[in-house]
Amino acid sequence: MSVAAPAHAAGGGVALIGGGRMASALAAGFTRAGLLAAESITVYDPVAAAREALAASVPGVRFADTPALAAATAELVWLAVKPQQAVEACGGIAAVMPGRTLVSILAGTSTAALSALAGTPRVIRVMPNTPCLVGRGVSVVCRTPEVPLTVASRVNELLTAVGHVHEADESLLNAVTGLSGSGPGFLALVVEALAAGGERAGLPRPLALALAVQTLEGTGSLLSQTGDEPAVIRDRVSSPGGTTLAGLAVLTERGVPEALAAAVEAAAVRAAELGR
Repeated sequence: MSVAAPAHAAGGGVALIGGGRMASALAAGFTRAGLLAAESITVYDPVAAAREALAASVPGVRFADTPALAAATAELVWLAVKPQQAVEACGGIAAVMPGRTLVSILAGTSTAALSALAGTPRVIRVMPNTPCLVGRGVSVVCRTPEVPLTVASRVNELLTAVGHVHEADESLLNAVTGLSGSGPGFLALVVEALAAGGERAGLPRPLALALAVQTLEGTGSLLSQTGDEPAVIRDRVSSPGGTTLAGLAVLTERGVPEALAAAVEAAAVRAAELGR
């Protein structure tokens, strides 16, 4: 790995502690939107494959040999590791964090815990989701009172490069994790099931999968653009005695709506457990 010089700190650079898929998506989004030059992003990741993948997706990004060297280059230090690695990662940057802001995308780990671990009162928590990889993500943000408004606004601006941004009280972030954080996995399961149903009804697999994916995309756009409640859209396609009602009756009978709601609750509980 090459060691990046700390000169970027004065120019509003970004450090990424962790260079996995989400870190790569963020870096690519920041540069694609013209909000950052690749050279102003410095990454620490001990895994060679992760560094190589990130370098390929964001040409020009820099790498550092230690977390502290990466953090020293930036005013925004993004923590993009697994929750179980938070203690080690924060310990590696604590010495250089005074005056800098920690931006964490870890599930479950509170701002108070992050502040204590990283040695800075300036902490922003972000719960993004995997559609950030294609610029269609959802990120929910909260921050400690010590974070300057200008810094909070800058983080929100950067996150708009990979999708929608919402602000919420920290007490809601475990629920956010259960819904939008884990939701792509639940919806992928729904798409799988819809495609399987299409196959059973006689469709070839490629067509069934394409129809399922595009129907999910279209329904999401319809809900977003009309602002209608989901029940309104559902009722509009549910003619008396028609095909949609026949299918909805099966879904209700087999407990699918309740199962999906319970899945979100279970994921939220697990997020809270990770924080402990």
